[in-house]
Amino acid sequence: MLINATKLHVAQYGKPYGILVDASKTAVGNCLFQWSDDGQERPVAFASCKLTASQQAWAAIEAEAYAVIWSLHKYCNLIFGSTVTCYCDHDPLLYITQSVTGSAKLLRWSLALQQYDVSFKYRPGRQNLVADCLSRLCV
Repeated sequence: MLINATKLHVAQYGKPYGILVDASKTAVGNCLFQWSDDGQERPVAFASCKLTASQQAWAAIEAEAYAVIWSLHKYCNLIFGSTVTCYCDHDPLLYITQSVTGSAKLLRWSLALQQYDVSFKYRPGRQNLVADCLSRLCV
């Protein structure tokens, strides 16, 4: 079961993607996946990145937004031209594309998101275990 749980699948170009994203105080993590014909999430790639000292001082929404931007940029060659649903456990992040923010950093990142066909959905932390684990590995 452990071998099958971490088996990577080949990306199917033209099909929609999902991406699980999470940020901790020290790192960001993600899992890019696609859905099988029977609706199961099939992982295509995993990644994590340690945050710098200045990034670790960011507010939670900034760290979560960075996790999304970093993840989309990392997989831009795979997801280009496809729809992407981003699942995160930080509810305020859902509104980054829908409202004007007072933060120049969040505004720049909101504009950067426009190059992707991305939508956001909230997924509670206890259901976002893969990205949560990856964001805590880099200690």
